[in-house]
Amino acid sequence: IDLTSHIIKVYLTLKVENLGTSPASEVHLAFSPAEAEHLAIVKAAATSGKRKKKTYIPLDVKSAELPDGPNGTKFFTVTLLTPLNKGETATLEVLYILTHSLEPFPVEITQSESQLVYFRDSAILLSPYHVKEQTTFIKTPSTRVESFTVVDPAKRAGTELKYGPYEDQPPYSYSPVLVHFENNNPFAVVEELEREIEISHWGNVQVTERYRLVHAGARHKGAFSRVEYQTRPDATGVSSFKHLLAKLPPRVHSVYYRDEIGNVSTSNLRTDYRKSELEFQPRYPLFGGWKSTFVIGYGLPLQDFLFESPDGRRYLNFTFGCPLTQTVVDKLILKVVLPEGSKDPTAVIPFQVDQHLEIKYSYLDVIGRTVVVLEKSNVVPEHNVPFQVYYTFNPIFMLAEPLMLSIAIFLFFVASVSYLHADLSIRK
Repeated sequence: IDLTSHIIKVYLTLKVENLGTSPASEVHLAFSPAEAEHLAIVKAAATSGKRKKKTYIPLDVKSAELPDGPNGTKFFTVTLLTPLNKGETATLEVLYILTHSLEPFPVEITQSESQLVYFRDSAILLSPYHVKEQTTFIKTPSTRVESFTVVDPAKRAGTELKYGPYEDQPPYSYSPVLVHFENNNPFAVVEELEREIEISHWGNVQVTERYRLVHAGARHKGAFSRVEYQTRPDATGVSSFKHLLAKLPPRVHSVYYRDEIGNVSTSNLRTDYRKSELEFQPRYPLFGGWKSTFVIGYGLPLQDFLFESPDGRRYLNFTFGCPLTQTVVDKLILKVVLPEGSKDPTAVIPFQVDQHLEIKYSYLDVIGRTVVVLEKSNVVPEHNVPFQVYYTFNPIFMLAEPLMLSIAIFLFFVASVSYLHADLSIRK
């Protein structure tokens, strides 16, 4: 269990054996109600080999229902590559991520105090199966651990807590533990992010991202001294943050960064042929409970992201999620604005999202542009994966805007000529 960030990553290495008489093609994972409420993603893979020769094959993971589980327990089913016969074993690697699972205590701190948090879990893995042997390791970001629940055998060494090994645990065993430790890493949470990706067949993809950011750690109390903050950065405001890093696509251009007041100049853009990184600062440092609202925009070459499928349809291939590193997004709204005249849009995403269509009118539009809207809650960096939006487009619509512009210029010319030839003299 990795607690070094406010995004908790839990890695499970499971060696499963089929003790039944019939082949088994699925393995069930169980999560407590508290975990289920904050669960962001669950991934699994089958492994073979050891160390450097170890191979990973992704497995399908889906939500499931088990009638005999305790109230509130949420289940996921991992589908094996091949069914396990009686007595056969398989090794699985599971990763699941939890958000908003660290509780600041105390809930308010001054500028000079460190941030302490609680983490609640079980020393014994919650499982619908009999567990022959199990060990739990908890990794903290520093050696400062105020207290932790002791479930023998348990010991602490440096930044690591070890619970177990425990043997012969019956199904749904649970042994609650509470760890109180220091975590001064930035608790960057985007309450809402709206990403608008506008496609122009004239050679550009324009991206506009509107952020509502908050520091979700222990709330700041008392007065804020900027002099003390700048002269003693290692001793004051250690849990605050003033730098953010956005990983953008390569060949980005026309980048801007502004907030409600106007343009913000405290940014640095680094680009090469593989990636682009925008390092920027909000207008003020963020302490616990403080918020910031800003907009990032940039352009991209169309040929890097728009392609044609074998059936003649065009499709956008872009990255889902949030460009900011180590950030949780409570609500993500992603809008793909298709060129005017596009029909039959279809979005292909490797996980469940809410989808609907809208119409947007821009300059010189006649019938409006179709907008594919994708919404998802509790988004973490592991959701930054490619997705596609397919659509059909008749090239004749590319003449619509030039034609509208030509008509507007012609009407302006006619109006100007008529005005110049009019008799505006004053007569008796």
